[in-house]
Amino acid sequence: MQVLSQFRDAERVKPMLDAIRRLVTKQWTIMEICGGQTHAIMHYGLHELLPAEVELVHGPGCPVCVTPLELVDKALAIASRPEVIFTTFGDMLRVPGSNLDLFSIKAAGGNVRVVYSPLDAVKIAQQNPDKQVVFFAIGFETTAPVNIMSVVQARALKLKNFSILTSLVRVPPAMHAILGSPFNRVQGFLAAGHVCAVMGYWEYPSIASLYHVPMAVTGFEPLDLVQGIYSTIELLEKGSDEVVNAYSRVVTFEGNRPAQKMLDQYLEPCDRQWRGIGMIPMSGWRLRDEFSEFDAEKRFDVSDIHTHESEICIAGQVLQGLKKPFECPAFGTLCTPDNPLGATMVSSEGTCAAYFRYYKRS
Repeated sequence: MQVLSQFRDAERVKPMLDAIRRLVTKQWTIMEICGGQTHAIMHYGLHELLPAEVELVHGPGCPVCVTPLELVDKALAIASRPEVIFTTFGDMLRVPGSNLDLFSIKAAGGNVRVVYSPLDAVKIAQQNPDKQVVFFAIGFETTAPVNIMSVVQARALKLKNFSILTSLVRVPPAMHAILGSPFNRVQGFLAAGHVCAVMGYWEYPSIASLYHVPMAVTGFEPLDLVQGIYSTIELLEKGSDEVVNAYSRVVTFEGNRPAQKMLDQYLEPCDRQWRGIGMIPMSGWRLRDEFSEFDAEKRFDVSDIHTHESEICIAGQVLQGLKKPFECPAFGTLCTPDNPLGATMVSSEGTCAAYFRYYKRS
């Protein structure tokens, strides 16, 4: 904690903010890709301390927020079955489906349980051989290894009553989708340090070069974030499209190779719907065919469930950096944390939830 406190020390952050003010000469729009970074920026008021020339917009790096509505409805259908114990992280309980959420299923008598690790779900399967145990495996590259470890362990234990409902997504294709859009506003990226801790950032230089958009890998504490912002602005002011590592105490260029090898063994890339955004080619992971016995979608045959997004919620535009939450007519009125229209108002990493909690309009 003593080391961590150094990265929250205002006396260390202020000189970096002064350096940014001296450095910036133009208007720049920078996206932080991760919802955890968004909450830290709002919590510590960094968006208010930066010079007016620097605008931060918020990316789709919240796994709960981008889990497609169709998959939420499939989760609800599976969780409603009497033979199923449905396990998930707490954030997913209140994510609205087309008509209800997992909390409603639980309140109606469904066996829905919050777990703190996918391996907890494996233990539940061991303890309940007469039930089918399903884990809702959501997340980016950060949590993908531990999600897949549940399959590795269930396979080793020869469990026939465990499966995962997979909604694993990848950052680089999302970057392509944002930067390749004709409506793109992003001129620089803050790459998510925890994703890069697993995957490295060897995929990013080609993206930066293709779109002429520099990137800085950074962390989640105030000092990490302002250092990342400084590095990005420095590259923008020079006209460079490099990728720099401003989080070297955690991240290496190669990343965690054993974790990457395990992901390659059990998963294959696939097209994936992103809630509010739509289909992003090859942006997801699914279990390889040889592990299909652990695929809950196939086990429970929910492939015929199709849905339509809310026409009121603008979360997709928020997640692409095109709008801010307060620009939504439903923000804070029809859509609140107690009555959310979209997942961005529910998740602990959701942009709308961060603005509802921290943003104060002048």
